[in-house]
Amino acid sequence: MDRPELAAEVDRAWARPVVLIPVFALISLVGGALPSFTLRANLLVLGAGAALFWLGTSAALPRRPAPARLPRQAAWWLLPLVLFGVVEGATFLNGSDAYPTLSRLADPVLEHYWARAAAYFGWLWSFWAMVRR
Repeated sequence: MDRPELAAEVDRAWARPVVLIPVFALISLVGGALPSFTLRANLLVLGAGAALFWLGTSAALPRRPAPARLPRQAAWWLLPLVLFGVVEGATFLNGSDAYPTLSRLADPVLEHYWARAAAYFGWLWSFWAMVRR
């Protein structure tokens, strides 16, 4: 009796969490030490983003299967995104400091090294999750 062979895609050694977490942590610790919107900080973000973008568009990584259809409850996650976009856009178009943008409201939190490093790590990990799809 012929049985089809079952095989699972194996991640490459460098694409496993045991490797990626320390690498992302190192990048986050360096990024957290850089002042916001400086040339070095922008180059770090552009370099890490470009590397992840390249990995996402190349065939270097096996893809995880995307769900066939998102459940209806997933649409509720769009509400905060749309609300954020409307508030940011309206405040930007208004051009006044009377209604600060959400980005400006996050500045006091992101002034601290560990919060900025955690934000870098979250950004890298979420970008990595998108690359894998």
